[in-house]
Amino acid sequence: MTSSLTRMVARALLAPILVVALAILVKGYANVGDGFAAGVVAALGVLLQVVVFGREAVAAALPLRWAPAVALVGLGIGFAVFAVPALLGDAPLEHAPAPGVSPVHIGSLELITAVVFDVGVFLLVLGASVAIIDAIAAPGEGEQ
Repeated sequence: MTSSLTRMVARALLAPILVVALAILVKGYANVGDGFAAGVVAALGVLLQVVVFGREAVAAALPLRWAPAVALVGLGIGFAVFAVPALLGDAPLEHAPAPGVSPVHIGSLELITAVVFDVGVFLLVLGASVAIIDAIAAPGEGEQ
């Protein structure tokens, strides 16, 4: 049983945890951090919610049932970043844009293949971790 203070703190921490995960994801290709670390941080935010509020309450508020699909989308993005250059005759995982070509910018974020790959890794880690958390937190067949 959790106290009202614990529930209030857990509810208040979810948004900042997700913002930190997004910051790690965005800055990962240029500084310390990456899609894997961002996925782990976001999954820990979901785990905190499951521990404090219980699986049923979190499943009603967050789309936990979509976690395996999110993991598959992340795997597909990562595989596409790997395979598309190979299909075009370049080396697998070759970065785009080519050296000397200015990348597209959204604010200070450069859109390069490393960012796309990190997004795929983020989705894969987040989806797989949340699916595992959900499977562990789900009641077994005999407990229902």
